[in-house]
Amino acid sequence: MRNGSRLMTVCAMVGVAVAGVAGPALAHVEVSADKKQAGATDVTLTFHGEAESSKAGIVNERVVLPKGIAPADVSLVKAPSGWTYQATPDGFTVGGKALPVGKDAEWKVKIAKLPDGETRLSFRTLESYSDGSVDRWIEIQEPGAEEPEHPAPLLTLQPAPKSATGSAPAPSASAPSGPAPSGPAPTASAPDGATAVAASPSIPAADPAGRSSSTWWIWPALVVAVVVAGGAVFAYRRRGDAS
Repeated sequence: MRNGSRLMTVCAMVGVAVAGVAGPALAHVEVSADKKQAGATDVTLTFHGEAESSKAGIVNERVVLPKGIAPADVSLVKAPSGWTYQATPDGFTVGGKALPVGKDAEWKVKIAKLPDGETRLSFRTLESYSDGSVDRWIEIQEPGAEEPEHPAPLLTLQPAPKSATGSAPAPSASAPSGPAPSGPAPTASAPDGATAVAASPSIPAADPAGRSSSTWWIWPALVVAVVVAGGAVFAYRRRGDAS
């Protein structure tokens, strides 16, 4: 019986020790979004800061914005009652009257546009308490690595959709590929429907009357010579008969 009591006591002490070690690791500041795609617009982010202190309440939350989000692109949606919003050079702060001890802080802001090329956005946060203590959730979580002791709130996004590709290029004006057509090359027609005649050095071109420009006078000359010769023979015979 005594051994059983001792065993129960040891188990209880181990349980308390484990709870004490695991407790701070669970007390994070977390962030979520209503739109989880890079490049999204008008996105509402919800932050949840868990209270760690058992003596003091949370009085403000200071958030450092990741690269690609400007303070001017952020506006307050909701915060604990009595808390106000103030932009800072690198982010914003929400705060006011201390919350009850052990009460978590929750606030919402709207982002005009998330960065296009980022899928992991870390929002480093300083959580301050009414006793002056500060929890610094500022360690960046690297992909594939173990979670650090004080991780910054991490928002994981889906990649932005790829932009539409441009229209296909217009077809080029180059000649179509393939074998060249066989046969003689076509000849151009002469104007007004007349047939084009190729000049040749061995064949003189014809004159408008259809005669050769170099031999048309031979035949008339022969006719004249025959007539003249016939007339001379006739006249000679008549002289011979008269004598």
